Amino acid sequence: MISTNLLNLVRIGQLDQVPYSAEMIKRMLASARQRLHDADLVQNSPETRFDCAYTTIRTVADMGLHLEGFRTSTSKPGHHQTAIQCLAHTLGVDDASVRILDGLRKQRNLADYDGEPVTDAALQECLNQAKSLLRLIERQLTSRPAR
Repeated sequence: MISTNLLNLVRIGQLDQVPYSAEMIKRMLASARQRLHDADLVQNSPETRFDCAYTTIRTVADMGLHLEGFRTSTSKPGHHQTAIQCLAHTLGVDDASVRILDGLRKQRNLADYDGEPVTDAALQECLNQAKSLLRLIERQLTSRPAR
C-alpha cells in the first residue's frame, strides 16, 4: 500500500510517480557502494570523503523512493531534503535518524556552498549513517519479492 504521505507529496509537486526499474536500482546500488568505498579512502580529503558518504545517503534515499514508485521532482528546490525526509516512509528510518541525516545535508550545503570545512565528527557521523543506510537498503532488496 502506497503511503498517504508520499501521495500528498505528489499532489504538491515534490514527488513524481515513476515506473519501477530493476536496472536502475542495480545501477544506483552500484553507485552507492562505489561512493561509500571512495568515502572510506583516507588518502582523500575530509571534504571529498564527506561528499562521497553524503552521496551514498542521498542515493539510498532515492532508491527507497524508487522502490515505492517515486522520485523527487528535481524541478523544485529542496529535492535532497525531500528524499531524506521520505526515508521514514520508504525504508522505515526512525525520526531521530532522519533529523541526523538532515543535519548532514545542511553540513553538506555549508561545505559545498560556503566552503566550510568538514569536522572529523561530521565525517564520522556521515560515514556511519551511510554504512547503516546501505546495509538497510541491501536487506530490503534481498527480502523484497522480484518484480
